[in-house]
Amino acid sequence: MSDDDLRARMASALTAAMRARDRVAVTAIRSALSAVANAEAVPVDTVPRAGALEAAAIGAGAADAPRRELTADDVRAVVEAEVDEHDRSAAHLADAGRPEAAARVGAEADVLRALLS
Repeated sequence: MSDDDLRARMASALTAAMRARDRVAVTAIRSALSAVANAEAVPVDTVPRAGALEAAAIGAGAADAPRRELTADDVRAVVEAEVDEHDRSAAHLADAGRPEAAARVGAEADVLRALLS
């Protein structure tokens, strides 16, 4: 499975979940897509510092830093980390006596787990 395949499946699943008004799936998939987008961001220390205004680049996007390109394994690892985080959160919520919230977070993990298979 390539990076594009997983992303395409997540985007397709997000559209289907939105049409079905499945809030749990929408929340889980949006969270995973955001985590992947965040993983593509370059570290702040690699972006050149702004200089004098006269020397500044002009135009939309002229000062944008190029994003990192994630491999299929990188994308999969990000989504797997999201599943692990959801599982830990569900366990903490259950331990805190919040079974409804734990069930919702656990269901979000299940949505992401299904996308990985």
